[in-house]
Amino acid sequence: MAYSAAAMPDKPQAPHLRPQLLVPDPAGIAAAAQALLAGQLVAVPTETVYGLAARADSADAVAAIYRAKGRPDFNPLIVHVLDVAQAETIAVLDDRAKQLAAAFWPGALTMVLPLRAGARIAPAVTAGLPTIALRCPAHPAMRSVLLESGLALAAPSANRSGAVSPTTPAHVMSSLGDRVPLVLDGGACAAGIESTIVALRADGGWQVLRPGPITEAQISTVLGQESDAATSTGIEAPGQLASHYAPGKPVRLDAEAAAADEFHIGFGVVAGDMTLSASGDLAEAAARLYDCLHRAAAADQPRIAVAPVPDEGIGAAINDRLRRAAA
Repeated sequence: MAYSAAAMPDKPQAPHLRPQLLVPDPAGIAAAAQALLAGQLVAVPTETVYGLAARADSADAVAAIYRAKGRPDFNPLIVHVLDVAQAETIAVLDDRAKQLAAAFWPGALTMVLPLRAGARIAPAVTAGLPTIALRCPAHPAMRSVLLESGLALAAPSANRSGAVSPTTPAHVMSSLGDRVPLVLDGGACAAGIESTIVALRADGGWQVLRPGPITEAQISTVLGQESDAATSTGIEAPGQLASHYAPGKPVRLDAEAAAADEFHIGFGVVAGDMTLSASGDLAEAAARLYDCLHRAAAADQPRIAVAPVPDEGIGAAINDRLRRAAA
């Protein structure tokens, strides 16, 4: 199919008293696609977290994302595409990018790539950078919306900027309220934490900018080389702010036990008030992380304690989110 965006005029975001919640059946997908084509925002499930989607070629639609989230404009957005063919209309994919796409797309990997000259992308998407972050999601609802609309979609997490990311429709509506007119209800997200972001450097090196479900070791195996030393100091991609995923309460990490005024999130043998995974399963812990933080935020205790989580495999991504939540 052709990936030229429909040439429809941008429309202002209409006020809504509350989000419209639709199931992602053919009618719901069609309604979401029509809203996106009209320049409106739609919260869409992905396999990682719920995304706040808008057409990436519209300055007005992208501006609506920043307004709804209260997001700083120096923080770039991830653009979601249906496949490699659509990605190549937006970015320059070298052999390494194609290898990673073959291995991990559709899936939870975002690549930071050179922006293609003439790409129909609103400038605010890249925050003025010469690169763009692209992902090909695996969730059937998001893929159906991409296919139905024919658009590339900018879609950061569907929550207020800096707050705990949403993994259910209830999280989206609690955080954004009437700032998003339409939510596709795909149930709870399977992976539960945002995608891994890898930057492919012009000199042949690469670096993980944000750990996620796909590990650095997996990427290294595909590319046949180790990652560069961490040298990035600027914001190149989402999730790099020091303070992020914040539940609105002080968070203490590596807590084997909790004080009386702390809601305790457990892991493994540390039971806590609720647990990331009683069996010590890191994939289960990742899927439950944000729901646990949402529940801790709503608890009576004014503080949060989190049990130690092994810093290996996807545990590195969990601890990355926890450190930023505690910052």
